[in-house]
Amino acid sequence: MQATRLIVETNENGQIVNMPPLSPSVRMEAIFLVLDEPPAYPRRQPPPDIAGKGRILGDIISPASDPDDWEALH
Repeated sequence: MQATRLIVETNENGQIVNMPPLSPSVRMEAIFLVLDEPPAYPRRQPPPDIAGKGRILGDIISPASDPDDWEALH
């Protein structure tokens, strides 16, 4: 007998997503244990060639244009 540990996830409907391929013509026994911890999604990071190169070039709270300019357009 061979044991393989496999963690599978379900979608919002309770259906298994990304089902792994199974060996053909074999019998398997599955025991499902629901894990208490939430899935650990990897933290997103920018590509290395652009990481740390962003700059803030001014006030990010103030509007990008003068509100009087908008009123002149209408």
